[in-house]
Amino acid sequence: METTRPHTSPPPSRWERVRAWLAWPLFWPLLTLALLLLGNGLLNPGFLSLQWRDGHLYGNLVDIANRAAPLALVSLGMTLVIAIRGLDISVGAVLAISATAAAWTIGPQQGDGLVPLFLAIAAALAIGALCGLWNGVLVATVGMQPIVATLILMVAGRGIAQLLSGGQVLTIYYPPYAFLGKGFLLGVPFSLFVVACAFVSLQGLLRRTALGLFVRSIGHNPLAAHVAGVRARAITIAAYVTCALTASVAGLLVSSNVSSADANNAGLLLELDAILAVALGGTALGGGRFHLAGSLVGALIIQTLTTTIYAVGVPPQVNMVVKALLVFAVMLLQSPEFRAWVRTLTAFHGRERQS
Repeated sequence: METTRPHTSPPPSRWERVRAWLAWPLFWPLLTLALLLLGNGLLNPGFLSLQWRDGHLYGNLVDIANRAAPLALVSLGMTLVIAIRGLDISVGAVLAISATAAAWTIGPQQGDGLVPLFLAIAAALAIGALCGLWNGVLVATVGMQPIVATLILMVAGRGIAQLLSGGQVLTIYYPPYAFLGKGFLLGVPFSLFVVACAFVSLQGLLRRTALGLFVRSIGHNPLAAHVAGVRARAITIAAYVTCALTASVAGLLVSSNVSSADANNAGLLLELDAILAVALGGTALGGGRFHLAGSLVGALIIQTLTTTIYAVGVPPQVNMVVKALLVFAVMLLQSPEFRAWVRTLTAFHGRERQS
């Protein structure tokens, strides 16, 4: 009696393994970050070194991660908004309003009690949630275009923050509040734990529940998602509220780090960096495909690039030019027409070589 051997597929070839690595969403963002860090390490031999002093971890890598924390938080919220074919250009204004609200809540009381700290955090998150609710209602209920709806708050938000601060920069000399942006926990900056908590919470919510599938379906085809019974309007509002909340937490970190709340300059042009970080992380600007971890890597890329420009001695104005070129390159790479043109051009040159 003959026995049939189970059919086994041949092991993947080297080229197939390479293609699998290239298709991994985080491959190119991580490669870009690694090349930037390697370039800095070659220019400055001590750039990648870490030191442990007085129970704290110090080094350029720690500084980059710490300074990128506010942008990373905003990028996480922006990822959800872009995934549902939205956009929020008011995150910088929301950051300024939240920071000002926290500083105003603390007010002249600069003691060591924890009650003002709790109230300051609650005030910042509450006003951030109201801002996100405003944007979400305008987009999902009123039917405004996302860029127009969030432009309203972008313009009016800083005016609201200046009215709240009386047109002054509010200084905060309050040790518990300063811990948010300048404190250390287990030797690591506390802001990194804040980012980690936000990432784990959103990642678990999108992976462990059906919410991630709903977000992708809305991004791919909102009409089909609505016909299938997906509560697109509620999810859209929730995405804008989440984006505003992450901007509010970023405002707490920024204001506590500099011990002041500047309604006019806090979070200025942060929306550009957040959109760029999301795009660099592999999220499709047309919606449907998103990667939270990629957005974190994108924020680290932007901060590393900024650190590199300052370290080389290039004028700060060049930083904006480099970011603009990055936006241009990312938009080209995400354009189906451009990719089709590149494939056609490559195939044409291939046929010419064969002939």
